Amino acid sequence: MIYEDILSSLNEEKRLRDIPDGLGGLDLISNDYMSLGAKYSKFSRIFFDRYGETPMTASASRLLQRNQKEHKDLEKMLSGLYGKSILLMNSGYHANTGALSALSIQGTLIVSDKLIHASMIDGIRLGHGDTARFAHNDMDMLRKILQKKASLYKSVVVAVESVYSMDGDLSPLEELVAIKKEYPNVLLYVDEAHAFGVFGDKGLGLAEELGILPEIDILIVTLGKAAAGYGAFIATSKALCSYFINCARSFIFSTALPPSMVAWNKYMIEKLVGMGDERKYLLEMSEWFRKKVKDITGMECQSRSQIIPIHAGSASRAIEMAAKLRDAGVDALPIRRPTVAAGTERIRLSLSAGMTREELEIVLAAISSIGCTNSASPQGRL
Repeated sequence: MIYEDILSSLNEEKRLRDIPDGLGGLDLISNDYMSLGAKYSKFSRIFFDRYGETPMTASASRLLQRNQKEHKDLEKMLSGLYGKSILLMNSGYHANTGALSALSIQGTLIVSDKLIHASMIDGIRLGHGDTARFAHNDMDMLRKILQKKASLYKSVVVAVESVYSMDGDLSPLEELVAIKKEYPNVLLYVDEAHAFGVFGDKGLGLAEELGILPEIDILIVTLGKAAAGYGAFIATSKALCSYFINCARSFIFSTALPPSMVAWNKYMIEKLVGMGDERKYLLEMSEWFRKKVKDITGMECQSRSQIIPIHAGSASRAIEMAAKLRDAGVDALPIRRPTVAAGTERIRLSLSAGMTREELEIVLAAISSIGCTNSASPQGRL
């Protein structure tokens, strides 16, 4: 069968993947950036006392379900935090595929960074508008595209991430806002999946950190990472929120999030917004760790966040490095195609606020002992 042939090819290329077993040491895999998931791995008694009788299933899409108290309560709370209309979605993947496909209609141009997440790429592909891409964080290239094409379209959507999940580097959001203001028909679309909870006074993301929340037209935020929950939401204008309710197929045709899960999301976010000290600690510790990794590997790290890659240069080398790290008591998985481009395979280290300096010293010693040296370009997500 052709499918078996594909699997055989993947195996030969050292790209055949399987669902990993349990942890083998210090967890540098999880996106539990604020350690809320580790702390509340079991439902707390306070949550049960407050929400113990909340239904475990919605049993229908939100457009067919009348009992949505938990959903509306969370949307109201988030609207107060962001100053925008909020629409809950079932996951970050649902949010991006639904929103971008709905935006990508005839008369619209979607201009995206080349390293955006697969869910954003798929959303664009599902649409019917025109597309263009610019090299990662290359604002000069973006300007040239807009100068040439923006006037030809009723609407232009510029799609980026705020923190890129494989390199940990930041999008130049302030410059993007300045560029957007030059064109009355440009909307700025920002996925804050890896910034939510980590950046900003209340943990609302990099846009909050930079004081430009009102300038971002569409924000996508996931709840399964720093918020230790499940699902996602879109923060946008009242008109666009209504548009997505009516035109985002992943919203229209999906059974809604379970009310109990929505209540848990709200419970976690209530804790998350007050974790300013933990955010400061995580970012300071991440900066210290990045400098130490540079001393070991000899290569500048472009990361400016809690995500730190160690480049391997090949799939086989990434697998070898991950195995040696696990033997040294560090659990960090190899990242290969199609998640990143060929030649930029890596180990992705994900730091969290619950980690101690002593634990990270163990990680650094493990990196040093196995000869982890960066040998590939630091940018490479497909």
